[in-house]
Amino acid sequence: CTRSSLTPALRCSRGWARFDTAPFSHALLHFGLQIFGGLVWILVASTKVAVPMAQGWIMFVSVFCFVMSITLLCLYICGAHGGSRSWVTLDAFCQGTAALFYLSAAVLEAYITQIISSLSVTIPNTAYQENIAAVVFAFLATLMYVIHKVYSFQRWKSS
Repeated sequence: CTRSSLTPALRCSRGWARFDTAPFSHALLHFGLQIFGGLVWILVASTKVAVPMAQGWIMFVSVFCFVMSITLLCLYICGAHGGSRSWVTLDAFCQGTAALFYLSAAVLEAYITQIISSLSVTIPNTAYQENIAAVVFAFLATLMYVIHKVYSFQRWKSS
């Protein structure tokens, strides 16, 4: 695209300025959500089941949020949103719901990991390390969803 053919608000960004554009940061946040959410999904799925109900909730949250985020990302990349206000509202609602879900899953995983480590139950060191890694990535995924939620609410407010 040429700079002269576009209005100042729609000019192409070059170099590091591209990272400040809203579409790029939106897509980058979605990719970060996929990475952290996928890691939580894999780590929780590979651990031993100590409390089936807790692991079931954590798996539901990670799979649901992963599928929801990838669907929204694909719709966003395809341009299905059309820049409408309802799309921004849907995005803000989904990211807020996912942030709450992931926060509950991260706290639950941390609590279960702490309980298992404090009991006299002998678990392999690798299983404990996998649980700790799942907790860390669940909190990172929560942080990413909260950041994305804030950006979505800012876009919703300005639209």
